[in-house]
Amino acid sequence: MDSIDALQQALLSGKTTTRQLVDQYLQKIVNNLDANAYVEVYEEEVLEMASILDERIKNKEALGPLFGIVFSIKDNLCYKGHQSTAGSKILDGFTSPYSSTLVTRLLEADALIIGRTNCDEFCMGSTNETSIYGPVKNAIDRERVSGGSSGGAAVAVALETCHIAIGSDTGGSIRQPAAFNGIYGYKPSYGTIPRWGLIAYGSSLDTIGLLGKNVKDFPLIMSVLSGPDGRDSTAYSPAIQFNQPAHSIKTLKIAYSEELCAHPDMDKAHQSHMAHYISTLKKKGHTVTPVDIPLSLSELFVPTYYVLATAEASSNLSRYDGIRYGHRTNEEVEDYREMMMLSRSEGFGEEVKKRIMLGTYVLSEGFYDAYYKKAQQVRRLIQQNLETILADNDLFLLPTTTSDPWKIGQKPENPLMHYLADIYTVLANLTGFPAISMPSNTTASSRIPVSVQFVSGKGTDDNLLDMVLKV
Repeated sequence: MDSIDALQQALLSGKTTTRQLVDQYLQKIVNNLDANAYVEVYEEEVLEMASILDERIKNKEALGPLFGIVFSIKDNLCYKGHQSTAGSKILDGFTSPYSSTLVTRLLEADALIIGRTNCDEFCMGSTNETSIYGPVKNAIDRERVSGGSSGGAAVAVALETCHIAIGSDTGGSIRQPAAFNGIYGYKPSYGTIPRWGLIAYGSSLDTIGLLGKNVKDFPLIMSVLSGPDGRDSTAYSPAIQFNQPAHSIKTLKIAYSEELCAHPDMDKAHQSHMAHYISTLKKKGHTVTPVDIPLSLSELFVPTYYVLATAEASSNLSRYDGIRYGHRTNEEVEDYREMMMLSRSEGFGEEVKKRIMLGTYVLSEGFYDAYYKKAQQVRRLIQQNLETILADNDLFLLPTTTSDPWKIGQKPENPLMHYLADIYTVLANLTGFPAISMPSNTTASSRIPVSVQFVSGKGTDDNLLDMVLKV
């Protein structure tokens, strides 16, 4: 796929038009309807915007930095006058009265939004099978899952139905589906892109990020989307400076954990790949050093994440009660309590109910100190451990996933296995550090590339995006 710079040069030179680019994307969407990546395509709207932009290019008018670039947005981002449902029945038919900060900044930069992509219900899932719109199918192997929760976004990019997809990442929801579909998935530092207008799951974990095929495009996009926002107190300030000249350093200091790269929950092919990848980095001249992450701490990554994420989900989703927001039951009821109970029972899917119940439990009297407070303390220990590692290294190397994507509908013998598969991705969310998943190569047994993941210190996103070009 061409870079943003190449596409924009082609538009300015008259080699192609925005309308032609959009037509190509729309045709690829039609050709791949079976993948179920989109829940709504803004065909008429995006074609009209393309025609207006072509006229402006023809008249040599001033253009925004993302002119002519086609984006898709995940179904949990608000866009004024458009539906946003977060893949849930409880928001079915909801039309947003305002646009998120991200959407506003995209449009002001003359980007085009082609549609909203499918996702797990309220971003709860690792396979994109919990959506009311049905599962998203893997771009490389239609019998397999796309990954979640930003599965639609990953498949939309992999099938080249848009140039860049905007997703959200709470515990790996960008990086894991990016890995399952052989593309780049970037989770910025917490708060780098303002989240005003993002339908919340876990407020201390949610991060808006990018999925694409060309990592060289990411700094320009981030320079447009990042920066403070008066409506989001968690937005990173001062703004990280993207699009700076490339750093002169060519060899990097990279840390990795031998225990995590050969974790018993990771299949043998992926373990072998990680060993080979580390060897390749050394041959390129990089300093690759094993570091100690106590096994007792690494085993707490996933439990800590799920205690905090479900607690915050329980709080955030309490607003959807059929009175203030969300689906309201049509059944006859005796009082408002029964109406709320039926509305939430009908509106939420099984996975969301499970996580709400767990979150309510860990926040309840008598269990708050034992679970939620303790998880916050462990979270700080995890952050301190990673800060210590990155104080002496440029990057921390991790696998992205424990295995190839599962077959659609496949239920693991141990119901916890899908949760445990998040062991490598939740670290960046718990710490707030930036991370990127990038395809490496295929194994002998699969057509799907095995991806690796790099993490750098909080607020060092510009360095991260520059450094991954050198590995």
